Amino acid sequence: MTPRPQALYDAVRDASGWTPPLDLARYLARQALAECQSADIHDPAAMIRAAVSLESRLRHLLDALDAEDGAR
Repeated sequence: MTPRPQALYDAVRDASGWTPPLDLARYLARQALAECQSADIHDPAAMIRAAVSLESRLRHLLDALDAEDGAR
């Protein structure tokens, strides 16, 4: 039997309820980008780790930007 596909992000399952401050979200996004830039594109596990890390940091960055826009 083939396993059922699972989405990278599920709002119900993955929502943390926490939005980082913009400066922290920006720092963490840059840190994740620096960590992932050396990932071996021929290593499927490394690509999955990079995708998950970058998706999470991008989501936090966008949440922080949205919160910043709402505060204006």
